[in-house]
Order: sequence, then C-alpha cells, then structure tokens
Amino acid sequence: MQAMRLAFTKCHGSGNDFALIDVRSLDLSDTEWGRIARTLCDRNGPVGADGLLLLGEGADGAAFAQMVVNADGSIPETCLNGLRCTARAGFEALGIEAATVSLKTSDAQVAHDPELAPGVYTVRTTVGPASTDPVAAGIRLPAPVIDAQVPGLPSARKFTAVAMPNPHLITFVDAIDVAELTALGDWCEAGPELLTDRANVSFVEPRDDGLFVHTYERGVGLTSACGTAMGAATHVAGLTGRIPFGAWITVHNPGGRVRTRAEGPDGGDAVTIAGNATFEWDGAIEIDPETGEAGPLEVVRRREDEIAAWAAVRGR
Repeated sequence: MQAMRLAFTKCHGSGNDFALIDVRSLDLSDTEWGRIARTLCDRNGPVGADGLLLLGEGADGAAFAQMVVNADGSIPETCLNGLRCTARAGFEALGIEAATVSLKTSDAQVAHDPELAPGVYTVRTTVGPASTDPVAAGIRLPAPVIDAQVPGLPSARKFTAVAMPNPHLITFVDAIDVAELTALGDWCEAGPELLTDRANVSFVEPRDDGLFVHTYERGVGLTSACGTAMGAATHVAGLTGRIPFGAWITVHNPGGRVRTRAEGPDGGDAVTIAGNATFEWDGAIEIDPETGEAGPLEVVRRREDEIAAWAAVRGR
C-alpha cells in the first residue's frame, strides 16, 4: 500500500490529547492503525498524542462508533476523555446533539451539554455498569477486591479493582507520590501474571469538592487525565462511602477538571462524566500504513479561541 493522506483534528479532553480521524470511508486493519498510532503519537514525532480516536460508522442503533488506539498501538475497550471528542465530531458530522455510541465491547450515551466554562465545548457521557467482578476487572483472584490489599501486587496500599469496562486499580491516598505511582504502573504495564491484560493505576486524593485523580494509563504511561479512571474513582468513592451515590462532584486531574456522578447499584452502576471536548487544530499528513513512515505535517487550521478558553479554565 502506498502512503495515504490522513486529515485529523488534534483535540483533548482534560488534557488527555488525541489525533481524531473520521474513518467512515476508510478501510484499514487494526495492525495498520497500530502502526499509524505509534508514529502520530510519538512525542518526538510530527504530532504527539496519548492516542488515536477513530470515528466510525454506527450499527445496531448507534449513530456512530469509536475505536481508540493507544500510543503503543494497543486497542483498549474505551476512553472516556476521548469519547467526548469523538462525540463532538459525530454530532458535527451528523447534525445531532445526542446519540448512542458503539464502543469496542459496549456502548455509551453521549449528549452536548451546557458549557463547563465560557467557550468550552462540553459533552456529557454515560457508561456502565461499572463492575468489581474480578474477571471483568482483569485480576486473577477468586473474589472482588474492594478497598483491600491485593495479594501479589507490590504495594501495601488498599486498592479496588474495577472494570469500566477497561481494568482499573484505584487507591485513595493523602498525597500523590508520582514516583510510587510510576513504579507501580510500570509493574502493571509489564504484564504480570496477576493481571489478565495489564491495568490502569490511579492514586486518588479526596478534595473538599470531590477528588483529584492521577493515572498511569495502560499503553500510555502517566497522563494528564484518564476519563475511565475518573469515572472509576467516582464509582469506588461511592462504593467505599467516601461520597454519596447520585451526587455530582468535581474531579480534578493534572490536565483540568470534569464533573462526575456515580449512580451506584440502584442506578445500574452507571457513571456519568461531563467535561470538555476541545479542538485545538486541524492537520493533515501523508503516512504509509504498512511501514508507519510519515511525511511532513500540514497544519490547516488553528482554533485559538478554544485553546484560550481551556487555558482560562486551567488557570483558575
């Protein structure tokens, strides 16, 4: 296959940044998308991102679909920060304001929401059920792990293993030690026998208005934000009595903030996140899907107003 021209939008949700591509008229294999992701997401390469977001055709009642490709080429179950951006692209492509979106192993409800802050395009996403079943959470233990030490995990902290549906390990701390988080994330990323397919690891600080979440994301590493981790942390905070189910809280992260609500068992263990879907610039690049080799980047349009609106949020 020869090189092809890919048009994309550089976007982010809470600083979790992506190259978003409308692939409804493209037909590439997962392997080819993996090569493209490793090239475009390379922080020393032409673009730099946490992953690719692929806007696909909908089916079975879904208006459109999302596929996520991590920076290492792996394909996770979902990405909720990315979903807000994909939802916005789907809304704009189809002229709608709400939809069901098909994900890798599940679906989600998405809607255009009132602005989180002036000039900040905001999307509300609802997914679930969150599950502590050890099989779903990807941990090889006979029973759910809820606010308890994990046999075989190199940490004495108490964790909860939860699926969103991607696997998460959540622990609450007085203060986040980034070196400790990184070391544990590296251990999980190495694919230990304890975990069926690695795991996202989050350290969570309680705050007066909610939570602060810092995540080592599977296939990515330390990230400015991880949407499913923020959702998982909210669900686990409710499960362990740290917050009431059904209440909106603010979840802060290194990249910004979102609003979240966990419904708990009475609400089907659904989790809702409302946050930004910021489009920073539109670009195009020639890339060979068989080799991953890319040509020069062309920036077609910069969206300075959106960049400034989100910078104002982060400056507060």
